[in-house]
Amino acid sequence: LKRALDVIGAAAGTFVVAPLIVLIALAIKLDSPGPILFRQRRMGKDNRPFEMLKFRTMADGAEAQKAALMHRNEAGGGLFKIDGDPRITRVGALLRRTALDEAPQLFNVLRGDMSLVGPRPLVIEEDAQIEGWRRRRLLLPPGMTGLWQVFGSSRIPMGEMVKIDYLYAANWSLWLDIKILLRTVPFVLGRRGL
Repeated sequence: LKRALDVIGAAAGTFVVAPLIVLIALAIKLDSPGPILFRQRRMGKDNRPFEMLKFRTMADGAEAQKAALMHRNEAGGGLFKIDGDPRITRVGALLRRTALDEAPQLFNVLRGDMSLVGPRPLVIEEDAQIEGWRRRRLLLPPGMTGLWQVFGSSRIPMGEMVKIDYLYAANWSLWLDIKILLRTVPFVLGRRGL
Protein backbone atom coordinates (compact mmCIF):
# COMPACT_ATOMS: atom_id res chain seq x y z
CA LEU A 1 0.00 0.00 0.00
CA LYS A 2 2.80 2.42 0.89
CA ARG A 3 4.64 1.75 -2.37
CA ALA A 4 1.44 2.12 -4.40
CA LEU A 5 0.76 5.51 -2.75
CA ASP A 6 4.36 6.52 -3.51
CA VAL A 7 4.23 5.55 -7.19
CA ILE A 8 0.82 7.16 -7.81
CA GLY A 9 1.69 10.31 -5.83
CA ALA A 10 5.17 10.73 -7.33
CA ALA A 11 3.92 10.14 -10.89
CA ALA A 12 1.13 12.70 -10.40
CA GLY A 13 3.54 15.15 -8.77
CA THR A 14 6.06 14.79 -11.58
CA PHE A 15 3.34 15.42 -14.16
CA VAL A 16 2.19 18.56 -12.31
CA VAL A 17 5.66 20.07 -11.83
CA ALA A 18 7.12 19.02 -15.22
CA PRO A 19 6.73 22.49 -16.79
CA LEU A 20 8.31 24.07 -13.69
CA ILE A 21 11.26 21.69 -13.85
CA VAL A 22 12.29 23.10 -17.24
CA LEU A 23 11.97 26.70 -16.02
CA ILE A 24 13.86 25.97 -12.79
CA ALA A 25 16.67 24.24 -14.70
CA LEU A 26 17.04 27.24 -16.99
CA ALA A 27 16.98 29.69 -14.05
CA ILE A 28 19.70 27.73 -12.21
CA LYS A 29 21.92 27.68 -15.31
CA LEU A 30 21.50 31.42 -15.89
CA ASP A 31 22.05 32.31 -12.22
CA SER A 32 25.35 30.57 -11.50
CA PRO A 33 27.84 28.16 -13.06
CA GLY A 34 27.62 24.50 -12.14
CA PRO A 35 25.27 21.54 -12.49
CA ILE A 36 21.49 21.87 -12.30
CA LEU A 37 21.09 19.00 -9.86
CA PHE A 38 22.79 18.52 -6.51
CA ARG A 39 23.46 14.87 -5.73
CA GLN A 40 24.27 13.74 -2.22
CA ARG A 41 24.66 10.32 -0.63
CA ARG A 42 22.07 9.74 2.07
CA MET A 43 21.29 6.72 4.20
CA GLY A 44 18.27 4.76 3.01
CA LYS A 45 16.04 1.89 4.03
CA ASP A 46 17.80 -1.02 5.72
CA ASN A 47 21.02 1.05 5.97
CA ARG A 48 21.58 1.13 2.21
CA PRO A 49 23.04 4.43 0.94
CA PHE A 50 21.49 6.10 -2.11
CA GLU A 51 22.05 9.27 -4.12
CA MET A 52 19.41 11.88 -3.28
CA LEU A 53 18.55 14.49 -5.91
CA LYS A 54 17.75 18.16 -5.35
CA PHE A 55 17.93 21.25 -7.47
CA ARG A 56 21.24 22.99 -6.77
CA THR A 57 20.61 25.96 -4.48
CA MET A 58 24.20 26.77 -3.55
CA ALA A 59 27.27 27.87 -5.44
CA ASP A 60 29.14 25.02 -7.10
CA GLY A 61 31.62 23.55 -4.60
CA ALA A 62 29.61 24.61 -1.52
CA GLU A 63 30.26 21.30 0.28
CA ALA A 64 34.00 22.07 0.30
CA GLN A 65 33.26 25.36 2.14
CA LYS A 66 31.26 23.68 4.92
CA ALA A 67 34.24 23.17 7.25
CA ALA A 68 35.13 26.87 7.09
CA LEU A 69 31.55 27.79 8.09
CA MET A 70 31.16 25.21 10.87
CA HIS A 71 31.68 27.88 13.57
CA ARG A 72 28.39 29.50 12.40
CA ASN A 73 26.36 26.30 12.69
CA GLU A 74 23.05 27.02 14.45
CA ALA A 75 21.46 23.57 14.35
CA GLY A 76 23.80 21.63 16.61
CA GLY A 77 23.28 18.00 17.58
CA GLY A 78 24.93 16.71 14.41
CA LEU A 79 22.93 18.80 11.91
CA PHE A 80 24.32 21.76 9.95
CA LYS A 81 22.24 24.90 9.29
CA ILE A 82 23.20 28.56 9.27
CA ASP A 83 20.98 31.58 8.78
CA GLY A 84 21.95 33.68 5.78
CA ASP A 85 24.24 30.98 4.36
CA PRO A 86 26.58 32.85 1.96
CA ARG A 87 26.78 29.80 -0.32
CA ILE A 88 23.11 30.04 -1.36
CA THR A 89 22.49 31.51 -4.82
CA ARG A 90 19.71 34.01 -5.66
CA VAL A 91 17.63 31.37 -7.44
CA GLY A 92 18.52 28.90 -4.69
CA ALA A 93 17.03 31.17 -2.02
CA LEU A 94 13.72 31.28 -3.91
CA LEU A 95 13.72 27.51 -4.47
CA ARG A 96 14.31 26.88 -0.77
CA ARG A 97 11.57 29.28 0.32
CA THR A 98 9.07 27.52 -1.94
CA ALA A 99 10.47 23.99 -1.31
CA LEU A 100 10.79 23.53 -5.09
CA ASP A 101 14.42 22.48 -4.63
CA GLU A 102 12.99 19.16 -3.38
CA ALA A 103 11.04 18.40 -6.61
CA PRO A 104 13.73 16.09 -8.10
CA GLN A 105 13.22 13.78 -5.11
CA LEU A 106 10.05 12.64 -6.89
CA PHE A 107 12.43 10.67 -9.12
CA ASN A 108 14.01 9.14 -5.99
CA VAL A 109 10.51 8.07 -4.95
CA LEU A 110 9.75 6.57 -8.36
CA ARG A 111 13.06 4.63 -8.22
CA GLY A 112 12.16 3.28 -4.77
CA ASP A 113 15.05 4.97 -2.92
CA MET A 114 12.64 7.24 -1.05
CA SER A 115 8.99 7.47 -0.08
CA LEU A 116 6.65 10.45 -0.14
CA VAL A 117 6.48 10.15 3.67
CA GLY A 118 9.14 8.65 5.90
CA PRO A 119 12.10 9.24 8.20
CA ARG A 120 14.34 12.19 7.41
CA PRO A 121 17.03 11.22 4.85
CA LEU A 122 20.25 11.96 6.70
CA VAL A 123 23.67 12.45 5.11
CA ILE A 124 26.05 9.59 5.85
CA GLU A 125 28.02 11.55 8.49
CA GLU A 126 24.85 12.45 10.43
CA ASP A 127 23.51 8.91 10.18
CA ALA A 128 26.77 7.50 11.60
CA GLN A 129 25.93 9.19 14.93
CA ILE A 130 22.75 7.13 15.37
CA GLU A 131 23.14 3.92 17.35
CA GLY A 132 21.15 1.09 18.89
CA TRP A 133 17.35 0.90 18.66
CA ARG A 134 17.27 4.30 16.96
CA ARG A 135 18.64 2.68 13.79
CA ARG A 136 15.25 0.98 13.38
CA ARG A 137 13.98 4.32 12.06
CA LEU A 138 15.22 3.03 8.69
CA LEU A 139 12.89 0.03 8.55
CA LEU A 140 10.99 2.26 6.11
CA PRO A 141 12.47 4.28 3.24
CA PRO A 142 13.29 7.92 4.00
CA GLY A 143 10.68 10.45 2.94
CA MET A 144 10.34 13.72 1.10
CA THR A 145 8.29 14.74 4.12
CA GLY A 146 7.53 13.26 7.51
CA LEU A 147 6.63 14.07 11.07
CA TRP A 148 9.99 15.86 11.37
CA GLN A 149 8.90 18.23 8.57
CA VAL A 150 5.46 19.13 9.91
CA PHE A 151 6.83 19.58 13.45
CA GLY A 152 9.41 22.13 12.18
CA SER A 153 12.44 20.35 10.72
CA SER A 154 15.02 23.08 11.35
CA ARG A 155 14.01 23.61 14.96
CA ILE A 156 14.06 20.00 16.18
CA PRO A 157 17.38 18.75 17.60
CA MET A 158 18.72 15.65 15.89
CA GLY A 159 18.17 13.40 18.92
CA GLU A 160 14.48 14.32 19.06
CA MET A 161 14.10 13.99 15.29
CA VAL A 162 15.51 10.46 15.42
CA LYS A 163 12.98 9.54 18.14
CA ILE A 164 10.15 11.00 16.04
CA ASP A 165 11.35 8.97 13.03
CA TYR A 166 11.49 5.79 15.13
CA LEU A 167 7.94 6.36 16.44
CA TYR A 168 6.73 6.98 12.88
CA ALA A 169 8.30 3.72 11.65
CA ALA A 170 6.98 1.74 14.63
CA ASN A 171 3.43 3.07 14.19
CA TRP A 172 3.21 3.35 10.41
CA SER A 173 -0.18 3.26 8.74
CA LEU A 174 -1.47 4.43 5.38
CA TRP A 175 -3.79 6.86 7.19
CA LEU A 176 -0.78 8.35 9.04
CA ASP A 177 0.99 8.94 5.69
CA ILE A 178 -2.09 10.64 4.26
CA LYS A 179 -2.44 12.88 7.34
CA ILE A 180 1.25 13.88 7.11
CA LEU A 181 0.91 14.65 3.39
CA LEU A 182 -2.15 16.81 4.08
CA ARG A 183 -0.32 18.66 6.89
CA THR A 184 2.77 19.18 4.71
CA VAL A 185 0.93 21.32 2.14
CA PRO A 186 -0.01 24.19 4.51
CA PHE A 187 3.33 23.80 6.30
CA VAL A 188 5.29 24.39 3.07
CA LEU A 189 2.93 27.12 1.88
CA GLY A 190 3.35 28.86 5.24
CA ARG A 191 7.15 28.53 4.85
CA ARG A 192 7.53 27.30 8.43
CA GLY A 193 10.76 25.53 9.31
CA LEU A 194 12.44 26.18 5.96
